[in-house]
Amino acid sequence: MSLDLKSLVRTIPDYPKKGILFRDITTLIEHPAGFKESVERIAAQYRGQGVTHVAGIEARGFIFGAGVAIALGTGFVPIRKKGKLPGETIGQNYALEYGVDTIEIHADVVGQGDTVLLVDDLIATGGTAIAAVGLLRRTGATVKDAAFVIDLPDLGGAKKLAAEGVAVNALMGFEGH
Repeated sequence: MSLDLKSLVRTIPDYPKKGILFRDITTLIEHPAGFKESVERIAAQYRGQGVTHVAGIEARGFIFGAGVAIALGTGFVPIRKKGKLPGETIGQNYALEYGVDTIEIHADVVGQGDTVLLVDDLIATGGTAIAAVGLLRRTGATVKDAAFVIDLPDLGGAKKLAAEGVAVNALMGFEGH
Protein backbone atom coordinates (compact mmCIF):
# COMPACT_ATOMS: atom_id res chain seq x y z
CA MET A 1 0.00 0.00 0.00
CA SER A 2 1.44 3.38 -0.90
CA LEU A 3 1.32 6.41 1.33
CA ASP A 4 -0.54 9.62 0.58
CA LEU A 5 2.62 11.72 0.45
CA LYS A 6 0.70 14.94 -0.13
CA SER A 7 -0.95 14.59 3.28
CA LEU A 8 2.54 14.61 4.85
CA VAL A 9 3.37 18.10 3.51
CA ARG A 10 2.42 20.87 5.93
CA THR A 11 1.01 24.14 4.59
CA ILE A 12 1.97 27.28 6.48
CA PRO A 13 -0.10 30.34 5.55
CA ASP A 14 1.48 33.80 5.22
CA TYR A 15 5.09 32.53 5.24
CA PRO A 16 7.54 34.02 4.34
CA LYS A 17 5.14 36.89 3.65
CA LYS A 18 1.42 37.58 3.70
CA GLY A 19 -0.56 35.84 0.96
CA ILE A 20 1.94 32.97 0.48
CA LEU A 21 1.00 29.38 1.29
CA PHE A 22 4.36 27.81 2.15
CA ARG A 23 4.57 24.07 1.37
CA ASP A 24 6.80 22.67 4.09
CA ILE A 25 8.53 19.37 3.25
CA THR A 26 10.12 19.03 6.70
CA THR A 27 7.03 17.13 7.87
CA LEU A 28 7.49 14.73 4.94
CA ILE A 29 11.19 14.07 5.60
CA GLU A 30 10.54 13.68 9.34
CA HIS A 31 8.18 10.79 8.52
CA PRO A 32 10.49 7.77 7.93
CA ALA A 33 8.19 5.86 5.58
CA GLY A 34 7.12 9.03 3.76
CA PHE A 35 10.69 10.16 3.19
CA LYS A 36 11.79 6.73 2.01
CA GLU A 37 8.81 6.37 -0.33
CA SER A 38 9.24 9.84 -1.84
CA VAL A 39 12.88 9.10 -2.69
CA GLU A 40 12.00 5.67 -4.05
CA ARG A 41 9.17 7.01 -6.21
CA ILE A 42 11.52 9.52 -7.83
CA ALA A 43 14.29 6.97 -8.32
CA ALA A 44 11.92 4.37 -9.80
CA GLN A 45 11.15 6.68 -12.73
CA TYR A 46 14.82 6.81 -13.78
CA ARG A 47 16.16 3.28 -13.21
CA GLY A 48 17.70 1.94 -16.40
CA GLN A 49 17.57 5.38 -18.07
CA GLY A 50 21.33 5.89 -18.21
CA VAL A 51 21.56 8.49 -15.45
CA THR A 52 25.20 8.82 -14.38
CA HIS A 53 24.78 11.60 -11.81
CA VAL A 54 22.04 13.20 -9.75
CA ALA A 55 22.39 16.94 -9.15
CA GLY A 56 20.61 18.57 -6.22
CA ILE A 57 20.03 22.26 -5.69
CA GLU A 58 21.01 23.74 -2.31
CA ALA A 59 19.66 23.08 0.23
CA ARG A 60 16.54 20.91 0.19
CA GLY A 61 17.51 19.43 -3.16
CA PHE A 62 20.48 17.89 -1.35
CA ILE A 63 18.11 15.91 0.87
CA PHE A 64 16.13 14.30 -1.94
CA GLY A 65 18.92 14.31 -4.54
CA ALA A 66 21.37 12.43 -2.34
CA GLY A 67 18.73 9.81 -1.56
CA VAL A 68 17.89 9.39 -5.25
CA ALA A 69 21.60 9.12 -6.13
CA ILE A 70 22.03 6.34 -3.57
CA ALA A 71 18.92 4.55 -4.85
CA LEU A 72 20.18 4.78 -8.45
CA GLY A 73 23.80 3.96 -7.61
CA THR A 74 25.11 7.20 -9.12
CA GLY A 75 27.29 10.08 -8.02
CA PHE A 76 25.77 13.19 -6.47
CA VAL A 77 26.51 16.73 -7.68
CA PRO A 78 25.83 19.52 -5.20
CA ILE A 79 24.69 22.76 -6.82
CA ARG A 80 25.63 25.45 -4.32
CA LYS A 81 25.39 29.17 -3.87
CA LYS A 82 28.44 31.14 -4.95
CA GLY A 83 31.53 30.77 -2.79
CA LYS A 84 30.50 27.59 -0.96
CA LEU A 85 32.48 24.98 -2.93
CA PRO A 86 36.23 24.48 -2.60
CA GLY A 87 38.34 24.07 -5.72
CA GLU A 88 37.68 25.32 -9.23
CA THR A 89 34.03 26.08 -9.96
CA ILE A 90 31.86 27.31 -12.77
CA GLY A 91 28.84 29.48 -12.08
CA GLN A 92 25.54 30.57 -13.54
CA ASN A 93 23.67 33.77 -12.69
CA TYR A 94 19.90 33.81 -12.37
CA ALA A 95 17.34 36.49 -11.62
CA LEU A 96 15.69 36.87 -8.26
CA GLU A 97 12.65 38.99 -7.48
CA TYR A 98 15.01 41.80 -6.42
CA GLY A 99 18.44 41.20 -7.93
CA VAL A 100 20.66 38.41 -9.17
CA ASP A 101 22.18 35.35 -7.52
CA THR A 102 24.75 32.78 -8.66
CA ILE A 103 24.88 29.00 -8.34
CA GLU A 104 28.03 26.92 -8.84
CA ILE A 105 29.31 23.38 -9.35
CA HIS A 106 32.83 22.00 -9.40
CA ALA A 107 34.27 22.54 -12.86
CA ASP A 108 35.35 18.91 -13.28
CA VAL A 109 32.38 17.05 -11.76
CA VAL A 110 30.48 16.18 -14.96
CA GLY A 111 31.08 16.52 -18.66
CA GLN A 112 30.67 14.99 -22.09
CA GLY A 113 29.08 11.55 -21.87
CA ASP A 114 27.39 12.17 -18.51
CA THR A 115 23.61 12.19 -18.12
CA VAL A 116 22.45 14.21 -15.15
CA LEU A 117 19.08 14.07 -13.41
CA LEU A 118 18.25 17.36 -11.66
CA VAL A 119 16.39 16.98 -8.34
CA ASP A 120 14.91 19.57 -6.01
CA ASP A 121 12.16 19.68 -3.42
CA LEU A 122 9.94 22.15 -5.27
CA ILE A 123 9.55 23.95 -8.58
CA ALA A 124 7.86 27.33 -8.44
CA THR A 125 8.87 29.97 -11.00
CA GLY A 126 11.67 27.76 -12.34
CA GLY A 127 14.47 30.33 -12.24
CA THR A 128 16.91 28.31 -10.17
CA ALA A 129 16.15 25.05 -11.99
CA ILE A 130 16.66 26.66 -15.41
CA ALA A 131 19.96 28.15 -14.22
CA ALA A 132 21.02 24.72 -12.89
CA VAL A 133 20.23 23.05 -16.22
CA GLY A 134 22.20 25.72 -18.08
CA LEU A 135 25.15 25.31 -15.74
CA LEU A 136 25.21 21.52 -16.07
CA ARG A 137 24.84 21.68 -19.86
CA ARG A 138 27.78 24.09 -20.11
CA THR A 139 30.01 21.21 -18.97
CA GLY A 140 28.88 19.10 -21.94
CA ALA A 141 26.65 16.89 -19.79
CA THR A 142 23.16 15.92 -20.94
CA VAL A 143 20.24 17.10 -18.81
CA LYS A 144 16.93 15.87 -20.14
CA ASP A 145 15.00 15.21 -16.92
CA ALA A 146 14.22 17.01 -13.68
CA ALA A 147 12.31 15.61 -10.72
CA PHE A 148 10.65 17.50 -7.91
CA VAL A 149 8.69 16.50 -4.87
CA ILE A 150 6.29 19.45 -5.34
CA ASP A 151 5.16 21.45 -8.36
CA LEU A 152 3.38 24.77 -7.94
CA PRO A 153 1.81 24.79 -11.42
CA ASP A 154 0.23 28.24 -11.05
CA LEU A 155 3.75 29.75 -11.01
CA GLY A 156 4.67 28.15 -14.35
CA GLY A 157 8.17 26.88 -13.60
CA ALA A 158 7.57 23.36 -14.90
CA LYS A 159 6.35 24.74 -18.23
CA LYS A 160 9.39 27.03 -18.51
CA LEU A 161 11.72 24.11 -17.78
CA ALA A 162 9.92 21.94 -20.36
CA ALA A 163 10.46 24.75 -22.90
CA GLU A 164 14.20 24.25 -22.25
CA GLY A 165 13.89 20.63 -23.37
CA VAL A 166 13.72 19.13 -19.89
CA ALA A 167 11.00 16.61 -18.99
CA VAL A 168 9.59 17.54 -15.59
CA ASN A 169 8.21 15.02 -13.11
CA ALA A 170 6.74 15.94 -9.73
CA LEU A 171 5.34 13.66 -7.05
CA MET A 172 2.55 16.12 -6.27
CA GLY A 173 1.15 19.50 -7.18
CA PHE A 174 -0.36 22.25 -5.08
CA GLU A 175 -2.51 24.99 -6.60
CA GLY A 176 -1.86 28.60 -5.61
CA HIS A 177 1.33 30.32 -4.50
